[in-house]
Order: sequence, then structure tokens, then C-alpha cells
Amino acid sequence: MNIFKRDVNKGLHWTTVVTEKLMLAAIGGLTVVAAGQEVYRMYINFQIELADLFLLFIYTEVIGMIGAYYISHRIPVTLPLIIAMTALTRLIILHAKEGDPLILLAEGATILIIAAAAYLISLKDKLSLEKKALRNDE
Repeated sequence: MNIFKRDVNKGLHWTTVVTEKLMLAAIGGLTVVAAGQEVYRMYINFQIELADLFLLFIYTEVIGMIGAYYISHRIPVTLPLIIAMTALTRLIILHAKEGDPLILLAEGATILIIAAAAYLISLKDKLSLEKKALRNDE
């Protein structure tokens, strides 16, 4: 029975791979469309604000994350964390004037926590690469 399950899982694995690639392609395409709409909106309004640039930067990071997945077949954990920090920064810029100071402090603290997490994860990746190199040398 266990061999049957393994064969079925191997036989159905292609559906996961194809679905994953189709969804990532759709996300990439829709991200490009959204970025184009944002640039068009800035052109029509003849106004570019810092929050608009952060939004374009978020779109660029999403495209980069998709590209990194296609190259390495895995999404580096630090990329979504950087996207989250950028999104929170954009939120702070958008609501800074009329925002509650405590909420602004909480959002700033959240950015610091995410930055610390990204740093710790990057250290873990470096340690893993060093361990892999040591194992290959042995």
C-alpha cells in the first residue's frame, strides 16, 4: 500500500509544479500590469509622490522574488520580509500627517522587528553555507 501511495504522489507531482509556475506567471504578469497602471496614474496626475515610488519598489521586489524562484526553485525568506518593510514604510508615509502617534510608533517598531528577523535569517543562511562547505571538504 505504501508503494502505491508513493507512485500516486509521484504521478500527481507534475500538477503541483505546473500550477505553481502558472500562478507565479500570473502574479508576475498582474504585477507588471499594476505597475503600468500606477505609472500611468502618475503621468495623468502629473505628480509623483514618495509613496508612489515605494509602491513601484514593492512591485519591483515582487518581480524579483518571482525571478529568484524561477532561478533557484525556492523563494528566499528575506525577500518577503523586505517587501513587508517597504509596505509598512509606505503606509507610514501615507498616514503620517493624520495618523495616531502610537500607531506610527507601532509600525516603526514592526519594521525594526522585521529587519532584525531578516538579519537573523541571513546569518542562518551564511552558517548553512559554511556548514555545507565544511561537509564538502571532508
